[in-house]
Amino acid sequence: MEIKQIVVGWLETNCYLLISDKELGIIDAGGSPEKILEEIKKAKAIPKYIINTHCHPDHNSANEEIRKETQAVILTLKDGDEIKIGSSVLKVISTPGHTEDSICLMGDKFIFTGDTLFKDGYGRTDLPGGSQKDLEESLGKLEKIIKPGTMVYPGHGESFKY
Repeated sequence: MEIKQIVVGWLETNCYLLISDKELGIIDAGGSPEKILEEIKKAKAIPKYIINTHCHPDHNSANEEIRKETQAVILTLKDGDEIKIGSSVLKVISTPGHTEDSICLMGDKFIFTGDTLFKDGYGRTDLPGGSQKDLEESLGKLEKIIKPGTMVYPGHGESFKY
């Protein structure tokens, strides 16, 4: 399994390619579709899914172009769903607060956190659908389930070990 980070769009969003056994998942295709498509070609894997950690345009604005070019399926997800990409499995964890629909994607010793959790903080809650109370509850939930040493891949900024 390989995780490739691509920084896209004017808000410098982290788009990730999860590559496992010749299949590929695209997480947070938030802009620069040509850059993402170039990295998909280099990966030499079949694009299976497009997954968004939440509904903001800086995380999903390239969805449609990527879908048209790759035939990958854009997923609609809920808490507890599991996504299989090659031999990797991602578990969907509902983490409202930054937005009502925010999710994290937990894998084996890694997690994609979108704008729920960053290396030095968390996503803002002052935009429509945001809630500081909900985000604090979501961060508490993550604190209970993320094991020390887990690699965290946030929606912006550096990846880090928890």
